Amino acid sequence: MTPFDDLTLLRDFVQIVESGSISAAARTLKVPQPSLSRHLRALEDSCGAALLRRDTHGMCLTEAGHRLLADARVILALADEAAQRLHAEQAALHGHLRLFATIDFGQFTVSRLISRFVQAHPGVTAELGYTNRPATMIQEGYDAGVVVGELTDDSVIARPAGKVVRYVVASPQLLQRQAKAQTPEDLRGWPWLALAGAQFGGSTSVTLTAPKLAAQTIAISPVLVSEGVTSLREAARAGLGVVVLPDWLAREDLVAGRLVRVLPQWNAPELPVHVIYPGQRHLPARVRAFVDFAVTYMTTEMHANA
Repeated sequence: MTPFDDLTLLRDFVQIVESGSISAAARTLKVPQPSLSRHLRALEDSCGAALLRRDTHGMCLTEAGHRLLADARVILALADEAAQRLHAEQAALHGHLRLFATIDFGQFTVSRLISRFVQAHPGVTAELGYTNRPATMIQEGYDAGVVVGELTDDSVIARPAGKVVRYVVASPQLLQRQAKAQTPEDLRGWPWLALAGAQFGGSTSVTLTAPKLAAQTIAISPVLVSEGVTSLREAARAGLGVVVLPDWLAREDLVAGRLVRVLPQWNAPELPVHVIYPGQRHLPARVRAFVDFAVTYMTTEMHANA
């Protein structure tokens, strides 16, 4: 062991010299005096020489102590400067982010999220890919993703970021052609539109829940199955069928009267939202910052829309 292996011992030594005594240095550093004495002895042992002479008149540096003090001050100054540069680099994020998100949700909510993050960190650029099959996206080099639905990849770390509220809607024109529905079972024979992907519940059945009532699952035979929920909204607006849509996508059409809720007391199960990132890879500062930002943003956004 050399005298320069432990910066804490060097800092304690400099503080003792600058304070004029071990007891004064201990008060400044807020450590017990015996601990500081042990640190000084450990440093002297590593030097193989006494650094301080102490007598009834006080304390003074030995020749070795003078040399070590000069070197210690230079080393500690360099260490402090390096730490400040590292902190500055962490505070001023820079670099490129490769991100992905679930189709449709990525085009709307996640695009706004990324915009906020890049505006807050002008040194960062980003690209956004869309997929409803995210299992290989991390392996393909993406840094992080925001996905809706049940997770299908157990190799990633997933942080919960809210839930998506969903319900059944249809166009006023379709409702005029169908007998009035009283229960989920009445919807079994209606023309259905469905979102592809088991993580969203599948396209062959629909489960609905209502307060104080048992959940009901009905089998459906969709007239249209799509990987994009926006395309299903457009088909529903055209009167092609009834569909389960997320609240964030259906809300404006409901207000405008282009769509109407069917069985408004019944909802489809909420879908979880997760921010996912690699579990076996060192995360750059920009990725860690994005993940934290995304979890906070999405949780707030989903709560506001609940």
